[in-house]
Amino acid sequence: MDTPHESNTRHDAPPLLRGLGLAEATALNVANMVGIGPFITIPIFLSKMGGPQALVAWIAAALLVLCDGLVWSELGAALPGSGGTYHFLREIFGRYRGGRLLSFLFIWQFLVTGTLELASGYIGSMPYVVYIFRDTALFQRANRALEAGQTPLELGAMAAAASLLVTLLLCRRIRVLGWFGIVLSAGTLLTVACVIAAGTTHFDASLLEFPAGAFTLNLGFAIGLGGAMRIAIYDYLGYYNICHLGDEVRDPGRTIPRAVMTSVIVVAALYLTMNIAIIGVIPWREAMESRNIAADLMERLYGRPVAVAFTWMILWTAAACVFAMTLGYSRIPYAAARAGDFFAVFARVHPRERYPTVALMAIGLLTAIFCCFPLQQVIDAAVTVRIGVQFIGQIVALHLLRVSRPDVAMPFRMWLYPIPSLLALAGWLFVLGSDRPGLILALGVNGAGCLAFLVWRCVTRVRGQAS
Repeated sequence: MDTPHESNTRHDAPPLLRGLGLAEATALNVANMVGIGPFITIPIFLSKMGGPQALVAWIAAALLVLCDGLVWSELGAALPGSGGTYHFLREIFGRYRGGRLLSFLFIWQFLVTGTLELASGYIGSMPYVVYIFRDTALFQRANRALEAGQTPLELGAMAAAASLLVTLLLCRRIRVLGWFGIVLSAGTLLTVACVIAAGTTHFDASLLEFPAGAFTLNLGFAIGLGGAMRIAIYDYLGYYNICHLGDEVRDPGRTIPRAVMTSVIVVAALYLTMNIAIIGVIPWREAMESRNIAADLMERLYGRPVAVAFTWMILWTAAACVFAMTLGYSRIPYAAARAGDFFAVFARVHPRERYPTVALMAIGLLTAIFCCFPLQQVIDAAVTVRIGVQFIGQIVALHLLRVSRPDVAMPFRMWLYPIPSLLALAGWLFVLGSDRPGLILALGVNGAGCLAFLVWRCVTRVRGQAS
């Protein structure tokens, strides 16, 4: 083990403000987790396993994120700071050879996976926009293209423009954004509640028929389960969002664990109920082909005018999701730059409003670029590429923290340690192994990151010698 590397913290970069309490933290998590996700992924999710047996994947994914949520909770309470996983990896692995490489790799892959995740929200919301305006001349061609299974170029451009608009709206002080997050989250929960109420009051249990051999345990079942779990995990992503804002949380040792676990339990219950409610009204074979499943549900039950009004609520939900995600994700490259582990320009903070300017704008621009890719490819890549460095890396980091850092206070400790962390590790390995193209992509992204790290270190040393 090397001696701890010298501090690279940029003391000239001013700190952010601690303005988030439990209500704001939980609201931002919930807004991130729910968002547009389940409204755009249920058809893909059902198709992965070819029927309602895919609900098993919702439950398996919920158990996985509950276990992983305990990892995030313990790390977030012990080491609160901007950047989430980056901050954890730097603090724990920084004193070991190669520790800075691991931190750099996380930032590198995050700039891909984080913005892919954001882009999926914008991409997925576009068919709902078309649904509202499908009878207007502007959107008739787009609607015909969607019906033919194509993705019109103008929808990608609209999604990219929306991402830039949200980025500009986030150029505000954190206290204002915290209350805005509560308002958006309230709209999100109302939207989900409407779907659940509509589905459960018209529920037909006979529609939940399973195809022959649905639960035959073979290789096909395992591959399908892994694919469906990737979709479900994508919908759960965000349960850790508040860890990215650790520098801006009041009493993080108590607030972060409570926000993480509360949001996971609430959203897991909502998701499972909503999925059952939808396929209890729309036959699952029909649901697999839907482009806007929630609007189809409302139109079937109450007619198009009600469905259009409800679709506006879905778009509100999408706005809440990308709002919370962009806010949290912008703090990750900021934290790395402020600590001297990434390009220094990302540490810049607005002199009056106190938000990270360059980091926020970079996230918005990359998201706009990825809005031009197909939705399912974006979702799979957003989940699989991050597993190795982020989820598995910080599970290892937590165990190392416990045995090697007695100097770190632990205000929250994982329940039944180490069982949940080991279950989470097994779950992440299964999901990663079930996606061979994603695994190859992950290796490629991280391999390129290693080369980028060497270039960055050389440039940093040259500049250091010059100064």
